[in-house]
Amino acid sequence: MALSHNVGLTQAQRIVTAEVLPEFADRLKLEEKNPRKISFTVEELRSIQDDVQAARLRSQNGMKRNSLRHVVEAVTQALKDGEGIGSIPVTERLYQFKITLLESNPPIWRRIQVRQCTLDKLHQHIQLAMGWTNSHLHQFEIDGERYGDPELIDGGFEDFECVDSTVTKISKVVPQEGSRFPFTYKYDFGDGWKHAVLFEGCLRAEQGGRYPICVEGERRCPPEDVGGVGGYAEFLEIIADPKHEQHDDCVEWGGDFDSEIFAAEKATKKMRRGLPDWRKM
Repeated sequence: MALSHNVGLTQAQRIVTAEVLPEFADRLKLEEKNPRKISFTVEELRSIQDDVQAARLRSQNGMKRNSLRHVVEAVTQALKDGEGIGSIPVTERLYQFKITLLESNPPIWRRIQVRQCTLDKLHQHIQLAMGWTNSHLHQFEIDGERYGDPELIDGGFEDFECVDSTVTKISKVVPQEGSRFPFTYKYDFGDGWKHAVLFEGCLRAEQGGRYPICVEGERRCPPEDVGGVGGYAEFLEIIADPKHEQHDDCVEWGGDFDSEIFAAEKATKKMRRGLPDWRKM
């Protein structure tokens, strides 16, 4: 999935859209009466724009034609709002990232949208969206440079040089034209959790919208200190086998752990609450 654009539609507008494009019916929340925001890619928006406009011109029903017109207007505005990084004022700009835990199989990933901020703040958004607890050191690797908090890094490693992530803004490291751009985020140098971060592009924040937001994702984050990817795989095998000699210990340590459970809404709430400021603790 590429850059996601949220389009606000009433129930009537979602129903007529589903009649024109039944392949989107499952995503349109047709049974919900209140207006809802639905995420679409640019390609999907263009398809909706063309097909719904054609259906509007053919329709003989005035009310239906009016609903179709509103859908076209909403989709057209969403496309306009996502024209690129330079066309969106910094105060209205959203940056979209997909974060995938490397070597996780099946993949553990999140898609988030955040406002302009420092890389240190992006680190916090990633921690909370993924489900980590910010208990270990971290760093970004971007275009051959390492970015981190010097005050933290200096206390743990000698001769470790990095660009200060507490003052480096997202806009300084992503392409100015808004093109897709990959980099790496590392967390817990002992367990060695590596994340592929893909900047997917910019879009315009919705008027009155609240951010940051976790748009979507899959699967629960591994427990802290489980021993990296290999240790996590072993942990899952043990808790799935009641006859394993370490089963009870792992269940007691890991709690009621279901690796498939993830709720983007809960991740969003955590992202908005934010992490405690360790400097004040």
